[in-house]
Amino acid sequence: MTNSISVAMCTYNGSRYLSAQLDSISTQTRLPDELVICDDASSDDTVLIIEQFAASVPFRVRLNVNAQNLGSTKNFEKAIRLCEGSLIALADQDDVWLPQKLETIEAQFQRAPTVGLVFSDADLVDEDLRPLGSRLWTSIGFNEAVRRQLLTQGGLELLLPGWTVTGATMAFRSHFRTFALPIPQDLAMIHDGWIALVVAAVAELSFIEQPLIKYRQHERQQIGAPSPDREKANENGSFRHAMRRSNSYAELIAIGDRLRNRLIERSDVLDSREMIRKLDSRTNHLRARDLMPERRLTRVPYVLRELCTRRYHLYSNGFYSALKDLLT
Repeated sequence: MTNSISVAMCTYNGSRYLSAQLDSISTQTRLPDELVICDDASSDDTVLIIEQFAASVPFRVRLNVNAQNLGSTKNFEKAIRLCEGSLIALADQDDVWLPQKLETIEAQFQRAPTVGLVFSDADLVDEDLRPLGSRLWTSIGFNEAVRRQLLTQGGLELLLPGWTVTGATMAFRSHFRTFALPIPQDLAMIHDGWIALVVAAVAELSFIEQPLIKYRQHERQQIGAPSPDREKANENGSFRHAMRRSNSYAELIAIGDRLRNRLIERSDVLDSREMIRKLDSRTNHLRARDLMPERRLTRVPYVLRELCTRRYHLYSNGFYSALKDLLT
């Protein structure tokens, strides 16, 4: 089956790094069928750079300039809606793609027709593209054991916190837009986390262990890979730090409830009753942990109930989490 590939890119005052990213897209071993760019009312030379680029490449470049700033989430939503390809790859304005990125991702989809979303690792580089000696998955703890868990148990548990899949490494089948859009703006996750979570609820995920992008780390990016220096610099409650902390029970419950509602809203497209049942079970466990009584002794029946239902083992860290709830 032949796929058509759309690249959805959002830009905003990105002139410093944009040319390198555009050049890396134009030198792919498998060129995109279209590049859809939504510019969020830039005030620098971003639009001029894109227009000059569009005139020099053999594929279609569709530029939409917003009359007013929408913010990154709504801007990505707009770009995704405009894509016409059967596969949609997301692109940030400040990274650099390795030449085989689109070819490798397309091959992964072709090998597995039931896969709805593919993502890869990334090389971490500084603002001048110098290697930082680490990869994205290492920085977020997406190690071999976690990867095995994703393959054997599915992606829902791993993706509910919203940080495992980085949008710059992601591509998904366009018909899953029906479930992903509109993207909520009031949850403790951004667009890439929500898209990955929704697709994981209705389809299989697949990952590519090799890095396919150079993931540029600099102070102006919205979300970067976590590092000790970055965490220290953002410890006073910045947006970036907030998105990288552990989600509270309330935040996880809110995400699960929103996903449940979305699946119900799209029940005419796909029967998701089994996934809704799993979501309800997980949310009930989170609520039980969130509402533990303050006095330790009175927590015992709550903890025993969660142990008997095996929800500690299904949705938390087993006996370790039970002890934590009893003793802390």
